[in-house]
Amino acid sequence: MTPQATALEQTAESRDVVVSLLSERFGDRCARSEALRVQHGHTTTWLTNQPPDAVVFVRSTEEVAEIVRICAEHKVPVIPFGTGSSLEGHVNAPQGGISIDLSQMNEILSVSPEDLDCRVQAGVTRKQLNTHLRDTGLFFPIDPGADASLGGMASTRASGTNAVRYGTMCDAVLGLTIVTPQGEIVRTGSRARKSSAGYDLTRLMVGSEGTLGIITELQLRLHGIPEAISGGVCPFPTIEDACNAVITTIQCGIPVARIELLDPVQVKACNIYSKLDLAETPTLFLEFHGTEAGVQEQSYLFNEIAAELGGGPFVWETQAEARTKLWEARHNAYWSSFTLRPGAKGVATDVCVPISRLAECVEATRKDIETSGFIAPIVGHVGDGNFHVLVLVDADNNEEVQAAEAFVERLNYRAIDMGGTCTGEHGIGQGKIKYMQKEHGNGVDVMQTIKRALDPDNIMNPGKILPPS
Repeated sequence: MTPQATALEQTAESRDVVVSLLSERFGDRCARSEALRVQHGHTTTWLTNQPPDAVVFVRSTEEVAEIVRICAEHKVPVIPFGTGSSLEGHVNAPQGGISIDLSQMNEILSVSPEDLDCRVQAGVTRKQLNTHLRDTGLFFPIDPGADASLGGMASTRASGTNAVRYGTMCDAVLGLTIVTPQGEIVRTGSRARKSSAGYDLTRLMVGSEGTLGIITELQLRLHGIPEAISGGVCPFPTIEDACNAVITTIQCGIPVARIELLDPVQVKACNIYSKLDLAETPTLFLEFHGTEAGVQEQSYLFNEIAAELGGGPFVWETQAEARTKLWEARHNAYWSSFTLRPGAKGVATDVCVPISRLAECVEATRKDIETSGFIAPIVGHVGDGNFHVLVLVDADNNEEVQAAEAFVERLNYRAIDMGGTCTGEHGIGQGKIKYMQKEHGNGVDVMQTIKRALDPDNIMNPGKILPPS
């Protein structure tokens, strides 16, 4: 027997020991059924599902710490799980191990309307939080589309449709409670709006995808619900015209809350799935927040910009019901895309570029799609230069899958070459590790040094973010 085979056998034996210990400690909350384990592998993309050895449903930070200490003693991987809505293999278990499901840690611990902040457990979802906040006059603005857990959103540094005005999870998180790879409980940050006290451990953990520690609680920044909201749609002759309208809007300082691009293919899918009747042409979805006078002025100014670029008519709505239907269609864009090719799998990817290069990057990507012969809708949070492509492929056609992977690679390198990033909000997970070296260069070595220092046995969500060192 080879040394490698012996090591694998020892690892499998250690995992069995850990599963046995956790089953004894947590009873029915330590689940081993195949269906549940597969559910806690990656299920929302084309990447291969790699299920854990067991799933433990936790209810407190102390339970998470206890599990991590047991796993650390036996050098068994731990993989945090929120709702499973991530898109780059973040919750896969390539080396087996224990999936720690935080969905039952769903308590809203405190809300301070005077300070515009709150503290929540990691399993609380964004919709749950906003429902709870409704009577306070406050809301949590980070909106990635899926009703993701807030712990998961922090782990992947999520953003979404409101990011152009309210920022990303990096801006929304004031502090965290985390469990380290040694099973210690550490609290980062404070409720203060700023601090210059020591290393910023909060920002280190936000976006670390569970590779440095497990987030169990979050202190979050809240915002007042706007007095008035208006939104609408505006068609354009070309993608370039639509992108230039976005660039001009941002450069003019118009405080748009949301500005989303749908290409003609995505508009067609939304019409079918969400029963809309939009013209199948490049279209911007917009929303303005502020006072009654403010949103009217913002809408008027955008209308002038759109008209100068051949866009319009800009049809805007102040009625909540009409706006809700519009944004529900936008949030369902992922699922609507499958109406264009029933039975297909989706290869989802996102990139982000400086807004001055946005039109160029989107147009080059559109031409690449046409040349490749794909059905691949484009939709984006273009106010901050971030857009998504969903390539619809026959997963059983190896040639087609390889062509889609090659397209995704070209797109990611194109964005990096334009001074952008291989992901604006999906995160790295397993799917985008190959682009880290090109984007960060020697910075990857620094990241690996941090990872080794904090997690020397590499038990925290191994196989994610960083290439093997």
